[in-house]
Amino acid sequence: MRMVMDKRYTALDLDALHSFVTGIQSASFAEAADRLCRSTSAVSAQLKKLEQQCGVALTVKQGRRLALTPEGEILLSYARRMLALNDEALRAIRGELLQGEVRLGMQEDFGESVMPQVLGDFHRQHPELRITARVDRNLPLLRGVAANELDLALVWQEGREGDSVRNEPLTWICRSCEDVEMFMQRGEPLPLVMFDAPCFLRSRAIATLDAAGIPWRIAFTSPGLSGLWAGVSAGLGITLRTRIGMPETLQVGNRLLPDAGELGIALHQGGDSADAAISSMKALILRTLNG
Repeated sequence: MRMVMDKRYTALDLDALHSFVTGIQSASFAEAADRLCRSTSAVSAQLKKLEQQCGVALTVKQGRRLALTPEGEILLSYARRMLALNDEALRAIRGELLQGEVRLGMQEDFGESVMPQVLGDFHRQHPELRITARVDRNLPLLRGVAANELDLALVWQEGREGDSVRNEPLTWICRSCEDVEMFMQRGEPLPLVMFDAPCFLRSRAIATLDAAGIPWRIAFTSPGLSGLWAGVSAGLGITLRTRIGMPETLQVGNRLLPDAGELGIALHQGGDSADAAISSMKALILRTLNG
C-alpha cells in the first residue's frame, strides 16, 4: 500500500509565535496582552491558531496559569530562535547590524552554564560585532569594570552595587551526603574546600558554621573553580556555593548543615550606557538568566 503524503504547506505565524513566547515569559497571558498592547482574547486566539497549525496542545492549565506541554517546550525553543532570526534579517536588510566590540566578563560559576548560550545568541544576532570574553573571580572582574577594561561583568553581589538580577540560595555541596554524615558523626572539625582568601563565600561559610557552633577547618584551597570542584569530587571536604555550574556528579548536603542564606547576582556596567551593542548584550544576559 502506497502512502500519500500531505503536500499542503504550513507556515507558523511569527506574530503568533511572538505572543506565545511573551505569554510564557510573563506571569500570565493577561500580562502578556498588556505588554503586547492587545486584548487577552486576541492573545488567546493566537495561541489557539498555533495549536491548530501544530496539531497538538501547547499549554495546559495549572491553577490560574498555563504550563507548557512537552510539545510546547519544543516549540518555545524553536520560536525564540525563529524570532531572533527574523530580527537579525530585518537589521541586515535595513543596514542596522551593529559593529564594534563588547568586552564581557563573567564570574566562574556562570562560565559554563550561562556564557555559551549568551555568546552564541549574541553572535547570531550581531555577527559583525567582536566579542572579548573573560571568566574570572569577582574581585578581578569588578576591577576590570572600574578600570574600563570590561563593558559588562556578571558577578555575585555583595552589596547594592550593579543592576540586581535575582537571588540564588546557597547550598552546601559535597561528594555525597554520606560524606557529610561521616564528618558530623566523627565530631571532628568539618573539612572545607574553599577559594583562596579573600572570598566572601568562604567568609559566609565560616560565619554560618561559627553561628551554629560547628567546628571547621580549611582542608583544601584553590585559586579557581575547577580546582575547587576537583577537591570536593576527591572527597577532601565540602564547599558552599549556589547550584549554578555545580557538576552533576556532586550532591547537595543541606539537611545536616545550617542554612547559609542567599546570594545575589548582579550585572555591572563599565562601558558607555548609550552604546547599542552594550545595551543589546545586557538585555540578552538578563533574558537568559530570567528565562
